[in-house]
Amino acid sequence: MIPFSQKRFRNERVVAYAEIVLGCVIGGLAYPLFLVPNNIAPGGLTGIATIFNYIWGWPVGVTSMLLNLPLFLLGFKAMGRVFVLRSLVATILFSACIDLFQLPPLTDDILLGSVYGALVLGVGLGLIMRGGATTGGSDMVARMVHHRFPLVTVGAFLFMLDCAVILCAAFTMSARAALYALICIFVNAKAVDLVLAGFGSAKACFIITNRGQAISQRIMAELDRGATVLNATGAYSGEGRTLLISVVTQMEVIPLKRIVRQEDEKAFMFITDTHETLGEGFNALNGD
Repeated sequence: MIPFSQKRFRNERVVAYAEIVLGCVIGGLAYPLFLVPNNIAPGGLTGIATIFNYIWGWPVGVTSMLLNLPLFLLGFKAMGRVFVLRSLVATILFSACIDLFQLPPLTDDILLGSVYGALVLGVGLGLIMRGGATTGGSDMVARMVHHRFPLVTVGAFLFMLDCAVILCAAFTMSARAALYALICIFVNAKAVDLVLAGFGSAKACFIITNRGQAISQRIMAELDRGATVLNATGAYSGEGRTLLISVVTQMEVIPLKRIVRQEDEKAFMFITDTHETLGEGFNALNGD
């Protein structure tokens, strides 16, 4: 019988590679459908490959892979075997998908191409990152540069690389193409963040009240949700109060506010969005 820990590790590895494969397919679709036909260079080494495609007609996928491979060799020792191997698999598969998907473009409008191309690409890259990989050797170089020169952050290095790609696009393609590439980079970053943080629409509710026990009992009984009870002290009054924290769905916010209003009209309550909610009543903690 396989030990539980080994079985769990194997399942997580299968999920990770499934996310990498799905991310490569989705991200690869962004190029023939939106980016390449509209001459949009979305930053990084793939953006450089897009510029080469515009000038000399070189295939974006193969060119991107050839640019990335030397950087993977440089980062092999510095970044760890598992991460580099997964990233190498992702880079090869991602590059192959870009060139193998010979699909007609969905739009010839450069604005639509930059926005929707960035969204599709961001979802794909986000899934690849959730699988513990990256498609760019430039990420590894950025981390090595940061390790050697701590003042240069990873984000700053990648930002400088993107700026260099945009400048190249401005000189080789057009200033208009470079401006749309900026839009693409911004939307792509937001899409990646959404995928990594999660799309959950749960609400975290914080309630400061003198009727903590009554409110928490009704939350558990009427909403079938849990609540965490903390002791709090007012900074101005110095009086002790109860701080309740409860995470509910969007549909449960209204009945929760009704419960609080009925039990304590003087309660203080604020509600925030949660990007991803894991645990009992929501997604499984190991569901990633």
